[in-house]
Amino acid sequence: MPSLTVRTLAPDDWRLCRTVRIAALTDAPEAFGSTLSREESLSEERWRLRLAGRNQFLAEEDGAPCGLVGVVPVGPRAAELVSLWVRPATRGTGAGDLLMRAALDWADEHGVAKVRLRVKEGNGAAERLYARHGFRREVSDLAESPDTDGEFTMVRVRPAADRVR
Repeated sequence: MPSLTVRTLAPDDWRLCRTVRIAALTDAPEAFGSTLSREESLSEERWRLRLAGRNQFLAEEDGAPCGLVGVVPVGPRAAELVSLWVRPATRGTGAGDLLMRAALDWADEHGVAKVRLRVKEGNGAAERLYARHGFRREVSDLAESPDTDGEFTMVRVRPAADRVR
């Protein structure tokens, strides 16, 4: 049985982060808000700044990189979960759940009350994964349909009694 682990990436891990991000955009370009060409053009400095400004978690299967997720603080008690991806050969093994737990544990430890994320309409597997971790579609005042870019927002709000102070 494969061994799955998750660890936090630091700015010095920028090459590894870049490699996994490029793999994600190659595998599922429609699932992300960026493009392969944009990410390939980023400098070492930009990759390091990206890793310094977010909490980036890497999943590894038997020591080989197999998934990635980031948590970006967007306010004193709010964060955005970004760029979750698991390589196709590892999907269904629990790596996505492990990445979600790492990201949400970080949010909980830092008193984050609300975590948001964006999902492409029709990505049922991702929506089910997020729902297992307490995310629900955000209901807007305008409509319950996806935005013009084909995405919708999901949010997880922790009750005040559950938050770390």
